[in-house]
Amino acid sequence: MDIVLRALEDLREMSVGRFRASSLWRTSPVDCPPGSADFVNAVAAFSAEATSPEWLLSRLKTLERRYGRAEAPVRNAPRELDLDLLLFGDVLRRTKRLTLPHPRALVRGFVMTPAAEAAPEWTWPGEGRTIADLARGLVTDETLTRLPRSSGAPLERAG
Repeated sequence: MDIVLRALEDLREMSVGRFRASSLWRTSPVDCPPGSADFVNAVAAFSAEATSPEWLLSRLKTLERRYGRAEAPVRNAPRELDLDLLLFGDVLRRTKRLTLPHPRALVRGFVMTPAAEAAPEWTWPGEGRTIADLARGLVTDETLTRLPRSSGAPLERAG
């Protein structure tokens, strides 16, 4: 949990203008190896002085390595920190390195629930619906528990 809070602070420092972060959420593993423990998830919504989504993705990968992330030997295995770029404004992108919006976000409660908390009014590119609407309509068997505010991220900084 401490790594997630520290990473959110790093993202806050990277932001320009308004910064919003969801609460921390304890979530059940999805598509993970058997026996995987629960995860701690959060979403940050902010603007960065990024020249491209690829540039921002590189910064996120640098943060992951700073916090000890190594390549997982098994797909979706637990890891120290996993930072995904969900959206970059209205940019649509499909390359070997990056797909925007994130290709599996809309079917994952552990993504959409915190995203709806951090940026409910944002419209999801290609869907024409707000993140809050998409999250409300999501049907999943995941277990999500909002962690107490004392262990949560600071929600907002005005820009």
